[in-house]
Amino acid sequence: MIDHVSLAVSDLESAVAFYERTLAPLGLTRLVTRPAMVGFGKAYPEIWINLRAGMTPLSPDSGAHICLRAKTTAEVDAFHAAAIAAGATSESGPSLRPHDRVRYYAAFVIDPDGNRIEAVTFPQA
Repeated sequence: MIDHVSLAVSDLESAVAFYERTLAPLGLTRLVTRPAMVGFGKAYPEIWINLRAGMTPLSPDSGAHICLRAKTTAEVDAFHAAAIAAGATSESGPSLRPHDRVRYYAAFVIDPDGNRIEAVTFPQA
């Protein structure tokens, strides 16, 4: 089980503004602020945004991929809309994705540093 993840960013101030807007629909808020990192979560920092001095924004085909659990399809929709409004690129809009073993609803965005962020829920029926 994963406890937390860290994402490298080239501009901490811009990344914090992006993630504050993008994570809010999923109930994640800024909990910890340190000189070169900020932690977001519900009860404790589950996602850390870390400044990497000298890093340039990554290309869209590089960076990390994390998937965050949403409670409802409406949260996935809100996550995607907030991320796009905050400057993300949509990699795949919110939709139902029926696969062999599992049926899920998800959306994928790419942050300004090339990290892929996904929100997913598993609707019944």
